[in-house]
Amino acid sequence: MSKTVKAWLAVSLFIGGVISLFASSHPDGLEKAGEETGYINKATSYLHSPLPDYTVPGVKSWLSSSMAGLIGVLLTFGVFWLMGKWLAHRNK
Repeated sequence: MSKTVKAWLAVSLFIGGVISLFASSHPDGLEKAGEETGYINKATSYLHSPLPDYTVPGVKSWLSSSMAGLIGVLLTFGVFWLMGKWLAHRNK
């Protein structure tokens, strides 16, 4: 893995694990519109979320949100890193 990729991964982990703690707790535009129209009470979910509301179930406090950010960054990085490896191997 190149130094550039490692540096961007470190920056992403910092943003996901630390800076994300300063995000607004107010609902975004779509969620607010759903609350105002009453749609959010009727909405159903077809998939179970492993990290509901950007928290790790069973972990309390700010650590839960930080861990959810780190897990999200690592999962996203891992998926795209593996896809890149597979595509590079496939094109040889």
